[in-house]
Order: sequence, then C-alpha cells, then structure tokens
Amino acid sequence: MKLTCIQMDMVLGAPDANFARAEALVRRAAEEGPDVIVLPETWNTGFFPEDVAAAADVDGARTKSVFGPLARELGVNIVCGSTAVRRGEAFYNAAHIFDRSGALIAEYDKTHLFSPSGEDAHFRAGDKLCLFELDGRPCGLIICYDLRFPELARTLALKGAEMLFIVSQWPAARLMHLETLSRARAIENQMFVCLCNSAASDTRCGGHSALIAPDGTYLAHAGAGEALLTGEADFSVIDGIRSSINVFRDRRAGLYRLDEHPRGAGNAPAGADIIRPSEREPARYRAGG
Repeated sequence: MKLTCIQMDMVLGAPDANFARAEALVRRAAEEGPDVIVLPETWNTGFFPEDVAAAADVDGARTKSVFGPLARELGVNIVCGSTAVRRGEAFYNAAHIFDRSGALIAEYDKTHLFSPSGEDAHFRAGDKLCLFELDGRPCGLIICYDLRFPELARTLALKGAEMLFIVSQWPAARLMHLETLSRARAIENQMFVCLCNSAASDTRCGGHSALIAPDGTYLAHAGAGEALLTGEADFSVIDGIRSSINVFRDRRAGLYRLDEHPRGAGNAPAGADIIRPSEREPARYRAGG
C-alpha cells in the first residue's frame, strides 16, 4: 500500500483558503499514484480559532461534498484528516474517511480533547472507536492527543487494525513526544503507523510526519515544513513480527483490570492502582498534543 501524507500549512480561522489549499494538495499528491492520501487534524480551521462557530463546517457537509467526489474522480482513498464540525449547537473535531468510489466509509469524533488548550471547553468529545478497511486492509484512526492514551491504540489493534492513522496538530515544542509515542504505538502493537502532522506556521506545529513499520523503523520521514511525504507499507511483514515476539498471545488481560485489584489488595500499597487527577490549575498551551 502506497500512502502520501499531506503535511499542510493552513491559515488559522480561514476555511475558504484552507479548503482550496487542501484540494490543490490532494490533486498534486494523486499525481504520484498513491493508494491513500492523508490530511492532518483540523486543516479547515487550524487548531483552533477563537471563533470556532464562524469557521466550523456545518454537519461536515462541505468536507463531504468536496472530498467524496474528489476521491471518486482521482480513484484514491482519502483519509481526510479532521475538520472542525458543527452539529446542532455542539462542535466536534471530526474525521472523515472516503474510499476510492467516493463513499464515506467511516467518521470519528476525537475522544480525548486537549484540555491544556481549552479544546474541551469548545468541542464535545466522541465516544466511539474508528475502525474501517482500505483496499481490504483493517485500519484504525486516532486524532492528536488521543496518541497519549495507549489503551486506545491497543484496543484498535486487538480489534484487528494493521494500520493506525494518526492525524495531528502537534507543536514543534513537543516534537520529541510525538515521535517517541508514534514509534511506541507501532512497536507495542506490531502494526504500521501513518502519522500526518500539521506544518501550521500560525501555531508553530512541528511537521515530521512519518510512515512507521511495525518494528518502529521509519519507512518515510518528513522535515518541519509543508511537504508531501510518500511511503509504502508491505503488510506481509506483520505475521512474521507478531509470531517472533507474540505480545498478543503473552498479554495477561485479566491482570490489567482495576476492578480485579481493589485498593490495598495483594502486595500493592493502598491507592497505588489509582492515579487521581491533579487539582492544580493546568498550564495553557496554544497548540495541541
């Protein structure tokens, strides 16, 4: 499977300019003949303008009307990153996935909202996983801050995902976290990771999109600026990696359940199995991740 990530720079709060830019970049990416084209998080608005209401895509209608037909015209699968979407009175950080026929085959609302930037005050969190197939291969998708919650990627892997798409607006200031966590998700779940990060100059996002093999090797790795990054995933390697170090056979799921190990049980000190949220006022960040 040949994949192209569009490491896009976008204008904060300018959906008209960003839609035009995204469509132009998808058309350019398609010239290289990929099977899948991937856009980053909230490419329609940036992450995120003060007036989300003025910039959001109502019901995702514009995204669907542009990129469904575009996928059909170009004959390519489009993992359309995420867009700021309004449904009724609520706003969502929502992903859309289109197959080669232009059909909308999956949608996903970001489940972990980045509270240090106030995302949770402006958007509503989703409560469903994102699993779908592209050209017969099982895939999952997460958005930016979701990456910091390994249970999410592991659940997608347990449900059969062989490719994890990560779309993000991750800042340059925490680039080491992005690269470390992305490779960790590939290694621990023995699956491919396709990371498409933003190169938004307005919010100093860090780029460095990547295609990562199940052993953590970079198959393709971008720099910091706007770019098209292309790489190929050979899914035939997964069986060999999973049979040589069989973490899915050797995992002990029952041991990880908190309700099986109440506070103070066994050799654990009281309270050791429960981490409570800090009561301190969190630091505030402009970008995500």
